[in-house]
Amino acid sequence: MTPDDLPIIDAHQHFWDLDRNRHPWLQDAPLIPFRYGDYTALRRNYLPADFRADCAGHRVLKTVYVEAEWDPQDPVGETRWVSALAAAHGIPNAIVAQAWLDRLDVAAVLAAQAAFPLVRGVRHKPRAAAAPAAVVPGVPGSMGDARWRIGYALLEVHGLHFELQTPWWHLAEAVDLARSFPRTLIVLNHTGLPADRSAGGLAGWRAAMRAFAACSNVAVKISGLGLPGQPWRIEDNGPIVHEVIATFGVERCLFASNYPVDGLVASYDTIMGGFKRIVADLPRADQRLLFHDNAARIYRIAA
Repeated sequence: MTPDDLPIIDAHQHFWDLDRNRHPWLQDAPLIPFRYGDYTALRRNYLPADFRADCAGHRVLKTVYVEAEWDPQDPVGETRWVSALAAAHGIPNAIVAQAWLDRLDVAAVLAAQAAFPLVRGVRHKPRAAAAPAAVVPGVPGSMGDARWRIGYALLEVHGLHFELQTPWWHLAEAVDLARSFPRTLIVLNHTGLPADRSAGGLAGWRAAMRAFAACSNVAVKISGLGLPGQPWRIEDNGPIVHEVIATFGVERCLFASNYPVDGLVASYDTIMGGFKRIVADLPRADQRLLFHDNAARIYRIAA
C-alpha cells in the first residue's frame, strides 16, 4: 500500500451555502477576530463538489461534518440541511451538531439533534480567556459554569459525545469535566490550539495536554495546526504531531483537515500529505488507525 492508497475518514470538515443559509460569521460585517487572521476567502459557498476537488489525490472515503456556527437561533436547521446533503452526495457520514449547553432550550435541542441518524455528538465552544493569566474558572459559559454543566450532563442521556474546541490553557477545566462525567467522551479539536510556538508557549501546551491525556475518556483530533502568515511546514508541525501521538497513543488520535477553514493556510494536499509524511515511519496498522479506523470507531461509521 502506498501513501495515496491509505484510506481516510476526514474527521473534521465543514460545508456551507451562503445563498441559502445563515452563518453570521461568514456574512456579517465586520469580520470577527480569528486565529488565522483575515478569513474573507471563506465567504463563499463550500459544498461536497468543492471538497472532493480539494481532496483529489487522497483516498478520502468518508467525512465527519462539524457544526459551522450556523445561526444559533436555529441549530436543528443546520443538521436538517447537512442530513439532506449527505443523502444527496454520500458525504458527510457523521455529524457533530450545534447545541448551546447553557441555554434554557438545551434539553429540547439535544433531543431533536439526537433524533437525526447521523448525529454522533455536539460542539459548543465554551467561553475562553484570551491568555493563560486571564483564566477565571467557573465564569458563565465556561466548562465550570453550573448552568453549562446541566446541559452537558444531558449528553450521556442521548448517547452523544462532546467536541471541545478551546485553547490549551482551559484544559485543566476539561480534565475536571472529563472526571466529573466519566461516561461522556470528549474529543479535543485542533490539537489543543498550540498557536504560540515559543518555548514557553509549547511548555504550557505540553503540560496541559499531558494532564488531559491522563483522562481515559478523551481523544484528540490532530488538525488546525496552521500559523497565520506562515506556510504549513512539516518542520514546524511534525514535532507537534509526534508529541501528541506519544502522549495520547495512536488509539486516541485522529487526523483531520478542518477544510475549508485550513485552506486559509495550506492546500488539502499540503496538510494531509504532510501528515502522511510525518507518520510514514509508523507501522501501517498505526497509520490506518490515525487516518481511518479511530474515526470509524468514534463516529460509528460503517465500512
